[in-house]
Amino acid sequence: MKRTAMLLFLFLMFAGTLFSSIAFGAEKSEEELKKEENQTRMELYKKTAATTLIPWYYLAAVDQFERQVNEDLPEGRVTAIQPESVFWNGLDNPNQKDRQSPLITEMFNGWGDDGNGDGIADKNNDEDILYSIASYLSSFGHNPDDIKIALWQYYHRDLSVQTIMNNARVFKHFGTIHLTDRNFPVPLHANYSYRSTWGDARGFGGRRIHEGTDIFANYGVPVQSTTYGVIEMKGWNRYGGWRIGIRDIFNIYHYYAHLNGFEDGVSVGDVVKPGDVIGSVGATGYGPPGTSGKFPPHLHYGMYKDNGYSEWSFDPYPYLRKWERMARD
Repeated sequence: MKRTAMLLFLFLMFAGTLFSSIAFGAEKSEEELKKEENQTRMELYKKTAATTLIPWYYLAAVDQFERQVNEDLPEGRVTAIQPESVFWNGLDNPNQKDRQSPLITEMFNGWGDDGNGDGIADKNNDEDILYSIASYLSSFGHNPDDIKIALWQYYHRDLSVQTIMNNARVFKHFGTIHLTDRNFPVPLHANYSYRSTWGDARGFGGRRIHEGTDIFANYGVPVQSTTYGVIEMKGWNRYGGWRIGIRDIFNIYHYYAHLNGFEDGVSVGDVVKPGDVIGSVGATGYGPPGTSGKFPPHLHYGMYKDNGYSEWSFDPYPYLRKWERMARD
């Protein structure tokens, strides 16, 4: 009896271990889940593009922008666009519910429409929303200038329009929205050092805080893009010297300052990817154009988040540490 009980106990232990191993092996990584979600989004964008003639990357760019400005993804959906009720149903429509006939929304000049063929304009349905947004954009025209005007009428904010147009350029350039790589801003083989310096006091130009992390390195060490994005700014800044600004697909502005110079051919409007060389480490700034040598050579790296209403600086140090580990792996 004891022998039978022991054998049963050992069998159950083995079966439990085997089941756990199988279950663990079946679990998908965060990267795999993200890739599947992005594939579903791409299918929706391209389906809508085929019926409205608005290129998929504009729809993807609007959705990507709203993923950053809306705190929570709507339950049961894979896109993040959340149209206001007045846009959806029309200004004078007495019925401002999320679901109603597109014939009614059209009667009151609303843009809510039926994208999935069920006869209902549902403000919580991905296909209906994408189709309605695409129809709205196409009413202005199909070239980039027309779409910019449509976006301004929708968001009433220049930076929001600029960010969406940048996103569209990046998605079009790479042919996908699944862009997850990152890079450290200087080569790992270079002699560099850095610590958390965000928030430290600065005196030049008046009392202010340090809005970034300083990465000390030798003159001429290459400076690399950390992310996918578009170069928005290039030139001289009294505080930052020769600097470049890149807006990425997560509504974040990356600021590279005190450069010794720019990489040949780098221009405002260029689409960049992680690892692209954009300039080199220097010690420029704190004066008129050409001022250099008022401090040791280093890269000032800053990050600024936009939530669709305002933009603010935040500490890049934790991200630099993470990207440094990723680059080493």
